[in-house]
Parts: sequence; C-alpha cells; structure tokens
Amino acid sequence: MTTPIKKLAISLATVCAAAFIITAAHAQPYPSKPIKFLVPFAAGGPADTMARLTAQALQQGLNQTIVIDNRPGAGGIIGARAAAAADPDGYTLMYGNTAALVVGPAVYANPGYDPVKAFAPIALVAVTFNVLAVNPAFPANSVKELIAYAKKNPGKINFASPGHGTPPHMVGEMFKQRTQIDIVHIPYKGTAAALTDIMGGQVELTFENPSVIVPLVQAGKLKALAVTGETRNPTIPDVPTMIESGLADFVSMSFTGLVAPAGTPAAIVKQVSDALAPGLASAEIRAMMDKLGVIPQSGTPADFGAFLARESAKWQAVAKAAGIRIN
Repeated sequence: MTTPIKKLAISLATVCAAAFIITAAHAQPYPSKPIKFLVPFAAGGPADTMARLTAQALQQGLNQTIVIDNRPGAGGIIGARAAAAADPDGYTLMYGNTAALVVGPAVYANPGYDPVKAFAPIALVAVTFNVLAVNPAFPANSVKELIAYAKKNPGKINFASPGHGTPPHMVGEMFKQRTQIDIVHIPYKGTAAALTDIMGGQVELTFENPSVIVPLVQAGKLKALAVTGETRNPTIPDVPTMIESGLADFVSMSFTGLVAPAGTPAAIVKQVSDALAPGLASAEIRAMMDKLGVIPQSGTPADFGAFLARESAKWQAVAKAAGIRIN
C-alpha cells in the first residue's frame, strides 16, 4: 500500500527528473541540431549561391548541418519578415542582401520589420559595385558627357532596372539626385529583359551588377562609363570610378551578409561569426567568390551593424527624395 508520504516522494522524484531532463536539454552546447538559413530569394540566383557558399563555410566551422530554406517574394521582404519573427535561439539565421536588408524597407510602405532593430548582425560576407553601362551607339563616352547630354535633353533619356524599388533603380535615382538631371526610369520584369532593350537601343542606360554587365562590355554589346566602387573593377580596369568621374563620394554597392533575429544571445552571435571567418578566408571559398565577381569582406558583428545603419539611412534618404513608396 502506498502511503501519502510515499506518493509525495514519488511526485517529487518525478518533478526532479523532469526538471533534470529539461535542464540537460537546455545545457546542450550550441549548436546541438541543424541550423536553418532563410534565404529571401529563389534558388539559383546570386544571393542563393552566396548563401550556399556561406553555409558551406559555416558547416565546417560549427561542425553542424546548415539547411537552406528559400523564401522568395516581394524583393526579399517575405523571407526577411519570417526571419525577423523567428525564435532568437541561433537555429534560424537569414542570409540577406541589399534588397532585403536595406532597400526593401526603404521603399515598401509596410515592410513589417525595421532592418536595424529586427536583426542581430553577424557578418558582412561580400560586396560588389554597380557598373553604369549604355548602348554602344549612345553619344556619351564618359559620365561628364552623359550629364551634359542629359541636361541638353531633359526627360529624353531612359534608364532601365529589373523592377520598381530594386537596387539598380535606387542607384539610378541617387545618380539623378546627385547630378540634378532629368532621366526617366523604365522598370522591367527582370535584368535580362532590361539588358536586351538597352542592347537593342530602346533604352539608353542602366546601373547593374558587374557579373552581368562585364561580359557584355567585353563583347562590345554595351559600353561602360563608370563603376560605383571606391576603386576600379579589375575586370574592366580602363573604366573609371564615379569619384574619378567628378562625383565625390558617389559609392554604391550590393552586399550579402548573415543576420539573426534580434534578441539572439550575443554569445551565439559571436560564436557563429568566429566560426564563419576561417571558412570564408579559405582559398577554396575565395576562389569561388572571385568567379562570382564579388569582393570578400571581414569584420565583427558590430562592424556589420554600423554598416547596415549607414546603408539603411542612405537608401531611406534616396527613396524619400525620389518619392518612392510601394504599397
């Protein structure tokens, strides 16, 4: 017969055992299970390719499986919303880029997240700079000549982008604001369609990624007038920077980087950042990045946080001045 005292002892033992199991589970070192990378773009694109390279580097550093979860839509907004709402336990990270982390929140009326407050920065992984390219028959052969021509022909020059509110659109708007010229934005449904019309002469110019522009320039199908980096692009070394072309401090970049939901413990953020660095510095990963035309980066989570704050403020200002708002 079980007495009340024995029942109490059994109950206490059960509670203690359960508490031990829970405590032991929480005491497991991070990471004790696979980590999910939310990628806010479709599989196969540049951001997805970089995400998979980064996942490869992080798997080596943490000795844990990384699972890619593509969540495309609304220029990266849908995936970024999901990442911002995820549990801040280190098991859901987002591999974001310029569109998802700074441009989208600048142009969407209700993105659903603040790019600076919603995420804990982990690492800036890579950057690349745009190329200002025109149809080969366009009469301007330099940025200075382009500006002069545009001022003589207000509203008659068109610039293409892969869509309203995309990074190339925003770079074009920044160019308009800095030079005080009147050129007209023509949004396309993707980069390929935009480039086809520029090569065909229906549209005059664009600001695009070197991975798609440089081969066309080398083939004589487009003419590059400038790059938006602080230094020249080694694949087209004869093309000057915007700064060299007379536009002081005109620097525009596309970037990719890793973030966690806000509230993720600082120790986990540091652990991921520290584990990622050696893999990204490896000769194998660097060689792959070279093929993709991106420039590897390094730095601390705090460095990436400061970078995101600067980029966010810059594109918020451009969007406001241009009156760009997507509902």
